[in-house]
Amino acid sequence: MASRTWPDDTPASFQLLSGAADSPVILHVPHSSRVIPESVRDGIVLDDRALELELDHITDSHTAEIAAAAAEAATAAPWRFVNGLSRLVIDPERFPDDREEMLAVGMGAVYTHSTHRELLRPPGVDPRPLIERYFRPYAEAMTAAVGERLAATGRAVVIDVHSYPTEPLPYELHSEGPRPPVCLGTDGFHTPAELLAHAEMAFAGFGGTGINSPFAGTYVPLKYYGKDPRVSALMIEIRRDTYMSEPGGAAGLGLTALANAVAHLVQALTD
Repeated sequence: MASRTWPDDTPASFQLLSGAADSPVILHVPHSSRVIPESVRDGIVLDDRALELELDHITDSHTAEIAAAAAEAATAAPWRFVNGLSRLVIDPERFPDDREEMLAVGMGAVYTHSTHRELLRPPGVDPRPLIERYFRPYAEAMTAAVGERLAATGRAVVIDVHSYPTEPLPYELHSEGPRPPVCLGTDGFHTPAELLAHAEMAFAGFGGTGINSPFAGTYVPLKYYGKDPRVSALMIEIRRDTYMSEPGGAAGLGLTALANAVAHLVQALTD
């Protein structure tokens, strides 16, 4: 499958991997990487051991593999937008301003604190250089990818592929609710009932799905967010014990079954 990497002068290291020309689906994988450029690592106060443990907790390990296997299994391959850098560089799914509720725990577009609410970057660090260098090129490229699907098919469906730990971590703002095997995050404007129904059917064999607990919402580029109903979106949050050893361990047999479920969802949305 062909891939496209943005030029070196936009050093975000993300890829848009092409799918079927008539597929409206983009599998978005923003948090699967552990890669941190040296220049960014120099601004993180954790020592090497603590940083590796933090990456174990914060990384949605193997989600890029799930998306790749799903694309391989689907009759009409979806497009895939994959972040090649850790979310400890920037988190492309946060609002880059004070609308972001995760700022309350130091996890806006640029994290200042860890999953255990420990200091990650020096107090008073300016997030703007990282936002300009990494966040904005990513957002622009994802906006363009959605625009290409709209131009080609008349619609775009963004499916976020995430995972989350079996036990709550201290940074979670809404940890008191259910933690089902598969959590489906929705948006009142961008998640139509039919899309949600397809997802619930695709993941019915995994012991149950939940909606917006422990994580809620979807990712839609700001150009289209709340404005263009042709762009629909759903977040898939997979509980990690269903497919891997925690924290940060190897994938298990559940990965293939989950990939097949994502492939069924992709096919239903394409058909």
